[in-house]
Amino acid sequence: MRTLLCMLVLCLFTAGLSAQNHVFVETESFNDKGGWVVDQQSFPVIGSSYIMAHGMGRPVKDATTTVNFPAKGKYHIWVRTKDWAPFPKGPGKFLVSIDDKPLNPVFGESGSDEWKWYDAGETTINTAAIKLSLKDLTGFNGRCDAILFTDAKNFTPPNKLDELNAFRKKVLHLSGKPAVAGNFDLVVVGGGIAGTCAAISASRLGLKVALIQDRPVLGGNNSSEVRVHLMGDIDKNYYPKLGRIVREMDNGDPGNGNPDAKEYGDKRKNDIVNAEKNISLFLNTHVYKVEKKDNQIIAVTGRNISTNEDTRFTGTYFSDCTGDGTVGYLAGANFRMGRESKDETGESLAAEKSDSFTLGTSNLWASVERDTATTFPETPWALQFSDEYHIDAYKSDWEWETGFGNFNTIYDAEKIRDHNLRAIYGNWSYLKHNKSGKYAKQQLAWVAYIGGKRESRRIIGDHVLNQMDIQEGKQYPDGSVTATWTIDLHFPDAKNSQYFEGQEFFAGTRHIKVAPYTIPYRCLYSQNISNLFMAGRNISTTHVAFGSTRVMRTCGMMGEVVGFAAFVGKKYNTTPRGVYKDHLKELMAILKD
Repeated sequence: MRTLLCMLVLCLFTAGLSAQNHVFVETESFNDKGGWVVDQQSFPVIGSSYIMAHGMGRPVKDATTTVNFPAKGKYHIWVRTKDWAPFPKGPGKFLVSIDDKPLNPVFGESGSDEWKWYDAGETTINTAAIKLSLKDLTGFNGRCDAILFTDAKNFTPPNKLDELNAFRKKVLHLSGKPAVAGNFDLVVVGGGIAGTCAAISASRLGLKVALIQDRPVLGGNNSSEVRVHLMGDIDKNYYPKLGRIVREMDNGDPGNGNPDAKEYGDKRKNDIVNAEKNISLFLNTHVYKVEKKDNQIIAVTGRNISTNEDTRFTGTYFSDCTGDGTVGYLAGANFRMGRESKDETGESLAAEKSDSFTLGTSNLWASVERDTATTFPETPWALQFSDEYHIDAYKSDWEWETGFGNFNTIYDAEKIRDHNLRAIYGNWSYLKHNKSGKYAKQQLAWVAYIGGKRESRRIIGDHVLNQMDIQEGKQYPDGSVTATWTIDLHFPDAKNSQYFEGQEFFAGTRHIKVAPYTIPYRCLYSQNISNLFMAGRNISTTHVAFGSTRVMRTCGMMGEVVGFAAFVGKKYNTTPRGVYKDHLKELMAILKD
């Protein structure tokens, strides 16, 4: 078994037969992360998780670990990091220490926002093991991916992603066989509301289920890490059976960005899942690989975001509840991202021309009142505000949103989060220094470092829900989930655009009311991957229709339907499409209870 330190030694031999040692330390595998947090959001871009000092302007506790060495002697040290806000130099400063002695360079203020290796000089290792520490200097999101010790002369670790991934894989022995999780009737990837409801629904009908989530908590956008409240009605259902599991998961309505983490019911969700004997829960596991035979998925592999251990899951059916459509994308499922044109869909609300515009990502925040005045530093590296334009608020709501085609919500996830942080910290610094009468005793209590995404890929199914389906209330034979939310398509707030054109972080919307309508079951399975279901914001809709289907109570009911359909599919040894073609009557009978 790989060590939890993920510190494995690769011994190479030169022509002179002298041994060369690389000691590669993944920071997300530190024994004690102190106040640093693990961030996996950029795994598709940098091939790894990393740790970050998220202290909201207050330095966090050191992260420490023990590193074992194969031999004593001189080692060159390389630190993989970045300056996340180089305007001109960012605030994410930190030190690397060996046995409590800091190395000379201060990291995180290079002026470059590219992930790369920085030379940290040489050190002499005189013992078999050393204490390695990261010391945060500011509390403003300094970050570190990995640290390399090498006794190879003139060796520079690779920065190009493909070369780095190969190097990382080799020195960490990641090319070995993954652990075997087992074979499942249904493998659900994504533990948000949609995925969790899908897993519970299938489990209660006797299916063996794997539920895989890439964070330490369930709930996705409704977890304490993101803190978005549940929306959409479950009491107007054409099929009243739907929504029962959603209701179980619902911890009440604390609003968006409540400073009290417990209000979002992480424990409640976890307890419900753990009470299900047919569910095997895998937290902290990012699925990054899919195996196929013809047009059918046979297995997925996930990597633990802290230990880097791989686990392989085989199954009969798979459900992509990732939001980003990750499993579908890796499997080659047909998908769409961005807006369709009016000519393409015939929708009056569609764009004139198709484009890459998507709804954005929110990082919510909240302050609380203290007994005495509190301070907050100046933030010259953040977005700058003025008497003319600032946001006068004690906490955020949904409007704090970045995306809108300025950034790709999948591959620019880190940039989006960092842009949101620059807006939050810049605005808060302005309020603290220029409106002290109102904000003197207020202190930032919580800022989300995990982004709450709204839109990315939409996997194409046998039916693509559109604006006319919704507004005309079309009742298809396979109409299942009843949706009630308005067509709610966000756009940059006009005044925000005036002051931050191309860098908008604040949204507006226009709610177009709809009567309750049903979402066809055919929107919940892939058009071209024969055993792939979908539930959540990545189902088969147009961009316009997505504006109504995307809210979490509605997404949770989609998950419930997927669980029921997987049960019928297993009963008759058929595909999700086969359930529609040959056994729709039985599926609808389950919905009718």
